Amino acid sequence: MEQARTRRESARRIGPYRLITRLDPPGSPAPCRRFVARGEDGRTVLLSTPLPGADPGRFAVEAEAGRHVAGPWLAPVTEVSGPFAGAGAISGAGPGAGAGVAPSPGPGAATGPAPAAPTWYATPYLPLLPLPVALAVYGGPLPEGVVRGVGVALAETLAGVHAGGLAHAGVSPAAVLIAAGGPLLSCFGAVRAAGPDGEPRAGLPGIDPGALAPEQAAGGRPRPPGDVFALGAVLAYAATGHTVPERDELPPGLRPVVAACLARDPADRPTAAALAAALAPSPLGPGWLPGRVVAALARQSAELLAAELPPLPGQAATVPVPA
Repeated sequence: MEQARTRRESARRIGPYRLITRLDPPGSPAPCRRFVARGEDGRTVLLSTPLPGADPGRFAVEAEAGRHVAGPWLAPVTEVSGPFAGAGAISGAGPGAGAGVAPSPGPGAATGPAPAAPTWYATPYLPLLPLPVALAVYGGPLPEGVVRGVGVALAETLAGVHAGGLAHAGVSPAAVLIAAGGPLLSCFGAVRAAGPDGEPRAGLPGIDPGALAPEQAAGGRPRPPGDVFALGAVLAYAATGHTVPERDELPPGLRPVVAACLARDPADRPTAAALAAALAPSPLGPGWLPGRVVAALARQSAELLAAELPPLPGQAATVPVPA
């Protein structure tokens, strides 16, 4: 069944890329649709497109803004479909927006022209697993050392984003991608792209309600304390298998820091920098991942290297030349 699904995906294309397979399993609460795809030049990329019900114009604006957010543990956005002049509007906290807020347009405001073709953005591919898939491969919650490694890397990343006057607004378990070298945070602006400001957000498509801060679920703008709440939910998920655990389910060493992140009052949550310090030192390095997760990454890489895409319409199939 998996092979048949892979063949169906490989017959499709989005923009200049031909789809090889989906990154997320069916039914996964991913904040966008993600595919591994290959360009006509042979490059392999991770291609993201909006979920049904999300605003494609807003998705493209957030993706374009994500191109200008850098960090060692951020999945870089290298290409976005179409030019979007409005992307520059998401650059920092404007007058009246509130400190540390990535400003969002008001109801009915233009967010850039909606493209006629499918909206997408590309990230360079390397073998990686969404955090929920990593737990499934491992067979349950991850060891505390792995959870701390994820936490330190992502807290440091968010500290850099917040220092630039932005809120990530997309932190969730599915937005965390596990690679051999460490975790990568993706889905910049997923909360903003999923629905308009001023509306309750708990039921937004692809957004794990357990990772949505109470003030954002009520319709408030994404702010840095909301990112910290979401990261606390990610750590809880990695350590227990769900984003809203009972305190006793968490390993004793993680209980105080996760509880602080999940405080209902934003003023009671630590900053991202303080969270990174509380979780340090980071165990990232050779051997930081369990063997079963490493084996799954290697298997993914081998399968994609062996993937053969059918020729495009009107394109002759490549025939090996006998030696």
